[in-house]
Amino acid sequence: MQILYEDNHIIAVNKAVGDIVQGDKTGDTPLSEHVKAYIKEKYQKPGEVFLGVTHRLDRPTTGVVLFARTSKALARLNQMFQTHQTIKKTYWAIVEHCPPQTEGQLVNYLIRREKENKTYITDPQDKNGKIAILQYKLIGKSDRYFLVEVNLETGRHHQIRCQLAAIGCPIKGDLKYGARRSNKDGGISLHARQVEFVHPVSKQRVVIVAPPPKDFLMFDVAQENQID
Repeated sequence: MQILYEDNHIIAVNKAVGDIVQGDKTGDTPLSEHVKAYIKEKYQKPGEVFLGVTHRLDRPTTGVVLFARTSKALARLNQMFQTHQTIKKTYWAIVEHCPPQTEGQLVNYLIRREKENKTYITDPQDKNGKIAILQYKLIGKSDRYFLVEVNLETGRHHQIRCQLAAIGCPIKGDLKYGARRSNKDGGISLHARQVEFVHPVSKQRVVIVAPPPKDFLMFDVAQENQID
């Protein structure tokens, strides 16, 4: 487990492929429990360790996950993630085809099918649809793949996966949304690269950047921005 940032109120880790952020029906030990164990051991805390889950990443994805270490930080971070006003999330995605434009905005209405655990684009008039907005920019390419940077303006279920697939750019390894083949590790090439926000207590600007997985290193931009 790679710790990216920690202070008295928050802690951020670089999630690996296959990790679940919070407990689910699989019964697998979630990342939140691993972080609790880390805090308990490092600070020799007696009793139960408080840790609040502020947001989630899909199991096959990687990157920055932010947890709250105090109830005050949790309440304020939850509000930030709900409103998207004082927090900015940037993702990197390796896609199979070049986007129709090198950069642009995608605006769709999405609907989630619970039984399939999949999101679909629906008509704007659909009362069950929720607006989804993201900005994307092509920042790298290799012989077979393209690297896209995505900034979210909304946080819908499988939003990036669904919206990129809709413009003919399924994410590498994402069979659910049209990728040609799976990745060897069972994940998809979607990485939560950076989270930028106002600290919930100190009010200072915080920028947390997560080193990308190895498959991103086929792109020069990933190598240039690699963090030791």
